[in-house]
Amino acid sequence: MAAGNCDRTCPSRVGLRGLDGLRGLDIPAFSSRKYPLVISSSVVITGPVVTRDHPSKVDLPRLRLGAQPQRLLMTLLGDYWQGRKEHIPSAALVRLLADFDISTVGARAALSRLARRGLLESSRVGRNTYYGLTSQATEALQDGAARILSFGQSRAGWDGRWVVAAFSLPEEQRDVRHAVRNRLRWLGFAPLYDGMWVSPCPVTDATIRVFAELGVPNATVLATVEGAVATSPRRPIEAWDLTDLRSRYEDFILTHTPLLRRIRAADVGSSESLVARTAVMDAWRRFPGLDPDLPLDLLPPQWPRVRAHAVFAEIYDALAPFAVDRVRQVILSFAPDLAGLVHHHTARQPTTCQPAATVPSYGT
Repeated sequence: MAAGNCDRTCPSRVGLRGLDGLRGLDIPAFSSRKYPLVISSSVVITGPVVTRDHPSKVDLPRLRLGAQPQRLLMTLLGDYWQGRKEHIPSAALVRLLADFDISTVGARAALSRLARRGLLESSRVGRNTYYGLTSQATEALQDGAARILSFGQSRAGWDGRWVVAAFSLPEEQRDVRHAVRNRLRWLGFAPLYDGMWVSPCPVTDATIRVFAELGVPNATVLATVEGAVATSPRRPIEAWDLTDLRSRYEDFILTHTPLLRRIRAADVGSSESLVARTAVMDAWRRFPGLDPDLPLDLLPPQWPRVRAHAVFAEIYDALAPFAVDRVRQVILSFAPDLAGLVHHHTARQPTTCQPAATVPSYGT
């Protein structure tokens, strides 16, 4: 929901206390002499956050470096089996993971753990076990795919509004603080000061839901525009390390350009295509947590994000038919009637600045 819409809908669900409630959090950055944001048609929400009922979310495996079986399984199912309710033979999934040098023991252990976590559901036909995505895992993967695949494309003009989220948690609630930070990053936030985060995306309503879901007792969310306060030590864009971010995009381009040349020369086979396509997705999915599609108006000239996306999209889309062939080949050996159901999506999709509130993360 856009921040402008939230201005009209939020008051019925939460208390509005104006800027006094915000200052009550003892965040000195909100001093008019120090902070370059001035309130304009803002929404300020403080105290216990109340929101509408919604299904509980599931946590996908964490993102970590290396070929982790659980992360790979969820990536493969999200890329080639998303939206399907049919279950796949466990032997086929084990065979697919073998392409990534995952042992049979490791693959079967990952299947069991994902089932225990509520991400996969199992069924049996005779002595054979089959697995499929649960409805909640499907929803989380769809949300994540929409955000990741649309990220980095040219976006519509920015209206100049920032969403500011301020919260305070006691030291003993470190786990909650960690979860809040992860969720805020997925919504396009970065920390400008300790306990105060900013995002250029219209995510006021989604931010309120995050605080409600995680049980944060006192939080403030407001929509605002940047003012010209000459004495301010930091601008909102300074919440991001643009030098490091530029370097990451340039490294992505440099790392994957050789593969792109091989693809253009038709020098990649089906088995390698599956591994390479999964690897480029694994590398690209890190960026939405680092960069919320920051408005180009705020960025230095010749910003490399669009070029990096072009490399990702061409690799991901060009390898798709060959990767699908490999997945179908494997499933065909165990369940011929299911092989034709394998499908894929592409990176060429409409963009949106409204990311999902659920953080799809991948790992062990």
